Amino acid sequence: MHQLTLVPVVLCLALAGGCGGSDVRQLVDIEQPAGFEQTAAETAPADNVLTEDRAQLGKRLFFDKRLSRDNTVSCGSCHEQQHGFGDPRAVSEGVDRRLGKRNAPHLANLAWVRTGFIWHGLALTLEEQTGKPIEDTLEMDLPISAAVARLAADASYVRAFQTAYGGPPTDDALRKALASFVRTIVSSNSAYDRFVKGNAAALTESEKRGMQLFFGGKTGCFHCHSESTLTNDGFFNNGSFIEGGDVGRQSLTNRTGDLGKFRVPNLRNVEVTAPYMHDGSLVNLTEVVEQYARGGRGHPSTDVQIEPLQLTALEKEDLVAFMKSFTDPEFLSDARYRAK
Repeated sequence: MHQLTLVPVVLCLALAGGCGGSDVRQLVDIEQPAGFEQTAAETAPADNVLTEDRAQLGKRLFFDKRLSRDNTVSCGSCHEQQHGFGDPRAVSEGVDRRLGKRNAPHLANLAWVRTGFIWHGLALTLEEQTGKPIEDTLEMDLPISAAVARLAADASYVRAFQTAYGGPPTDDALRKALASFVRTIVSSNSAYDRFVKGNAAALTESEKRGMQLFFGGKTGCFHCHSESTLTNDGFFNNGSFIEGGDVGRQSLTNRTGDLGKFRVPNLRNVEVTAPYMHDGSLVNLTEVVEQYARGGRGHPSTDVQIEPLQLTALEKEDLVAFMKSFTDPEFLSDARYRAK
């Protein structure tokens, strides 16, 4: 198997004191994952250049429950760092304990997504996506205008928006600040990453066997989960759809061929992002491997690439072991991402 050997690039912006000599790492001090063509900063649009002030403002907003109607839910309520910024519940709980319709996706490395966000691709950019949970009636259930009014009544927020965006809190600046923080949520130091960067001892023998299976023709996992990003950034019916279930991307496009298609997630920290699939129906990685080994759940809309796999018990164990090598303990405990 071809192995990526690109050297990681460290982004160091001369903001808020710069990187030299500081004991506190900044949010924008981001190590680019091996094999990625751009830095996180380079993915940002021209009208929302990534700066430390913007990322820090976005972080504060991310953990602020005042962005929900009843002040009980923040973005961080459903995206927990120890779970890879995912939710350990099958579906998330919003205001008034309302249950969502899908499993909250984990957020790592979203700076490099190019084909749309949310499970079915409803939002095309991070700036568009970040406002939707605030207004969703099953999540935070607060009009953006009301959220902005709350922020405008807080003098410390007014100062922070002035510093970051040159004006008072606005709908546009709120979305941009949240998007800036999400761009800094980068995972790049798992055992797998270290192996890709040249440390042959980073993986166990079981993990190496699992890697050969994962990136080999016997399973074909690599068709949707590439060596670098661990996703193909597309939408796919992976066999999880059942009759009468969530139609996924078809609800957006009305195309027959999009029935049951959902975003292919990247597998960063997949060990800790359970439960799995759009509906949170699979509780562990063993169940995930077993479903793929069966060729999905049997619905005729399943993509033709999903076929029964002739895997031994050891091969299944090796696949699970390899996927666990995507875990990045440093990322899961990085103090930069903790709510203050």
